[in-house]
Parts: sequence; C-alpha cells; structure tokens
Amino acid sequence: MFEIEISDEGKILVEGRLDAAQAVKAQEFLDRVEGQCVLDLGKLEYISSAGLGVLLKTHKRLMGFGSGIKLINVNHHIHDIFRYSGFDKLFEIVAAGD
Repeated sequence: MFEIEISDEGKILVEGRLDAAQAVKAQEFLDRVEGQCVLDLGKLEYISSAGLGVLLKTHKRLMGFGSGIKLINVNHHIHDIFRYSGFDKLFEIVAAGD
C-alpha cells in the first residue's frame, strides 16, 4: 500500500511503501508541488532506491526555484536509510518526536 496526499496544513503526507512500484505515482504527485515542500514521513514504512530517486529529482527541481524538501516525523529506520545513502546531507530532516 502507498498513499500520498496534502494535509489541511499543507504538508504532504506519505504512507506505506515508496518503492519502484509506487515511484511513478509519487513522482507525478510531487511534480505538481511548487515552493517549499514539507513531507511528513511519519507513516512511511519503507523507501527504496527508486523512492530516493523521486525525492532527489523533486528536491533538485525545487532547489532551482530557491526552495527544496524538508522531511519531518522521520522514524529511526527511514532515517538510517537516508544516512547510509548520504541523503541526510541533502535534505533537512526532523526525526519523529523532535
């Protein structure tokens, strides 16, 4: 299962597994985002290299307009994936509970 939607507060809620099977859906959604992008990953269970690629492509596009992606509510497991891949140096990351 994978869901992506905009909350009432304007945050993008990501839930489930962001893997190769869901990368196109996520990219199509994020391609419509303009300005500062805050992704709430509190319910994200897994992210694959394809999912990381979606975030990187979106981040690069938004950086061209002077903003980027901020990741919030990142659990320990997902944060480890960002750290091991070096993506923790690209994104502003706020851990769950901070």
